[in-house]
Amino acid sequence: MALFLFLIIVAIALGITGVAVKGLFFLLIIGIILFLADLVLGGIRMGRRKGTRPAR
Repeated sequence: MALFLFLIIVAIALGITGVAVKGLFFLLIIGIILFLADLVLGGIRMGRRKGTRPAR
């Protein structure tokens, strides 16, 4: 979960920097790609948790 949140923060920071600084549009693109990859990673992790738990 910490990795997921860290990657979200990095993606947002890269996106803001890419928009704010003229000529660094590639940082916005990298931020968007990182954000989408993070959503996919989070979706895969959430999907694995829905399995049944073994009885004690």
